Amino acid sequence: MAYSGGRWMTACAALGLALCAAAGAQAQEKFTLRFNHVLGPSEPFHEGFQNWAKRVEARTNGGLRIQVFHSAQLGVEEDIIEQMRQGANVGQNTDAARLGTYVPGLAVVNGPYFVDTLEDVAKLRTAPSMVKWMDELASSRGLRVVCFDWVQGFRHFFTNKAVRTPADLSGLRIRTPPAPIWQESIRSLGAAPVAMPFSDMYPGLQQQAIDGVELVYANIPGGRFYEVLKYANETRHIMLVNFEVVSAKFFDRLPKEYQTALVEECQKAGQETSQKIREAEQKFKEQLKARGMTVVEDVDLAAFRKAGEQAYKTLNLLEARNAVHKEIGK
Repeated sequence: MAYSGGRWMTACAALGLALCAAAGAQAQEKFTLRFNHVLGPSEPFHEGFQNWAKRVEARTNGGLRIQVFHSAQLGVEEDIIEQMRQGANVGQNTDAARLGTYVPGLAVVNGPYFVDTLEDVAKLRTAPSMVKWMDELASSRGLRVVCFDWVQGFRHFFTNKAVRTPADLSGLRIRTPPAPIWQESIRSLGAAPVAMPFSDMYPGLQQQAIDGVELVYANIPGGRFYEVLKYANETRHIMLVNFEVVSAKFFDRLPKEYQTALVEECQKAGQETSQKIREAEQKFKEQLKARGMTVVEDVDLAAFRKAGEQAYKTLNLLEARNAVHKEIGK
């Protein structure tokens, strides 16, 4: 079909408008991240995740929306991680222990007495070993770490007997996650580790399937564990550093400015939440005392630190731990 000059110009203009409209539609593509965590809605982390979501949505003008699901509503952690590896638009609050099953070096972050302060955690972000491991996690395992600025504080043993030395844990079945560094850490400190989902801990204590748990203070009122436990033993054996992880494929599909917003707002909300938890720890302790729990503070930390070394040796992580400590000046 032949076109006159005017009709040709009109057709070209129409085609240009169509291309512009298509380009505009593509530029306005919206993304949704469904973010899962195992903690209850009253936990400080849940509020922090909601703040992260609000800020990202505002910063991207609604282009990237984060839906936060508490209490493992999307499923158990290990299943969510496998979905991420396949490229699903889901995320998970997890830990270095589980990530260490994919890149072994990362597990050191979850080892006994690895870091002691929030300042130590901040230094990890640029530690060469950490950067290398996280790059490997994304490139070969499909898991992208958004940030790891979310620190729940120190984990302690919560039991129905006082614990002051590793020997006091002998024979006690303590719930801990299934990853090797969790299991070996608890075993090295004197207890018998029992793998169990977070949601099963309360009935497990009621039914005496386990004798205690190792958690942070904020978890105890959130899970009402004061109803089935008597002692909070301040072993401070792990400073719990949490990793916010998404699918590497999903992350790479995001526009660069969305990627930046996701990371920067995650770091900001994480640091704020970590500081709030540190400041609120005394309040949580007082709440538990008021509920009838006894706080055991005269713990032989030197004995526990020495015992914890065995976990790194058993898993051949001593060299990796020492390398990171050197990089952060610890």
